[in-house]
Amino acid sequence: MTLSWLSIVRLGLVQMCLGCVAVITTSTLNRLMVVELALPAIIPGFLVALHYGIQLSRPHWGFASDRGGKRTRWIIGGMVVLAVGGIGAAISIPVLMASFPLGMMLSIFSYALIGLGIGASGTTLLALLASATAPERRAAAATITWLTMVGGIAITAGGVGALLDPYSATRMVVIVAAVCVATIGVTCLAVAGIESRLKIVRQPEETPFMEGLREVWAERKTRNFTIFVFLSMTAYFMQELILEPYAGLVFNFSPGQSTLLSSVQNGGVFIGMVTVGLAVSGFRIGNLRGWVIVACIGSAISLMAIAALGPIGPGAPLTYAVIGLGVCNGMFAVAAVGSMMILAGEGRVAREGTRMGLWGAGQALAAGFGGLVGAAAVDILRRMLTDAQAFGTVFLAEGLLFAATAIMAAHILDRHATLPRTMAMSK
Repeated sequence: MTLSWLSIVRLGLVQMCLGCVAVITTSTLNRLMVVELALPAIIPGFLVALHYGIQLSRPHWGFASDRGGKRTRWIIGGMVVLAVGGIGAAISIPVLMASFPLGMMLSIFSYALIGLGIGASGTTLLALLASATAPERRAAAATITWLTMVGGIAITAGGVGALLDPYSATRMVVIVAAVCVATIGVTCLAVAGIESRLKIVRQPEETPFMEGLREVWAERKTRNFTIFVFLSMTAYFMQELILEPYAGLVFNFSPGQSTLLSSVQNGGVFIGMVTVGLAVSGFRIGNLRGWVIVACIGSAISLMAIAALGPIGPGAPLTYAVIGLGVCNGMFAVAAVGSMMILAGEGRVAREGTRMGLWGAGQALAAGFGGLVGAAAVDILRRMLTDAQAFGTVFLAEGLLFAATAIMAAHILDRHATLPRTMAMSK
């Protein structure tokens, strides 16, 4: 028995919950540390890089759920750990105000829990989807969970932003705690009874993990695409930790307003995803390679526009430029994931999971590396330049990296590739 469309949507709600907690730590709490607490951007950058680094343990969580079965308990358990980490991260903000050493200890512990929770719950969720979804539905299932996650991120950022003003540390902790507790409840309801109705036969993998990984890395297409994923995701995540502080320091956005800015950006991401999915699968407009290139160039232009608005300061149309960036990022995400699905089935057979795992590891490394580099660069440049110039320089560098990945995509991606037909079913 395989997952029904209703079950796939229900599991998508778990992915949404993961995104709801993650966006608070990477946007709202990050901004509070840099603006309200006047801490160097490298501190939240390090904390976010820490939780991404811990997610390199994802293969171990997947192996544990394979060996022991009963993936539901790993999904729920991981979500509980994530929620505890999210609440702890929120509490660390007022603790940092009272005692920096104690606050940092709590922050490091909490972000480590966040990484463990996302790794355990997220990996096991994808394993359940991969093992229990009919082959013809897998592309659509992946798209449903991705869009659901982005929608949850946008709704959470918008809701938290609206409730956060007027800001107080107590109000912030209560709001974050409510979101985290809600994610546990939604997750429990979403997965209830699904796995018990499935009969999954798992084929044992005789090849040792490292040997299989070496075989995949030896494939030129896989190796080139891994490099592309790392570079493009580095560009994608460089702005993640500095956009809200930029809005607060240069444009005088309040905590609520800057959180809403993150919401509209993710709303743009959602629009971009749907646009590419409909264009390629529904109306046969363009191909994946073309959309990746267009999205990279559009992201570069949007980042240059964001940088150019800095000297104008308060009153500049920053929100519109951020929406444009979100749309282009969403276009890139779907086109790149579609290309990934096609490439995963090429080369040596029975290595689709290894290829996806390799690219997932590249993305995790790039997310942590990109956010940390962006934050560190801002800290250094702010000592020599104005805030607008410092942030603007990093945005310009990010735009140039996106332009470089557009050139790389033109050389390594198949010009005839298109989204799997089943992906259109999710729209």
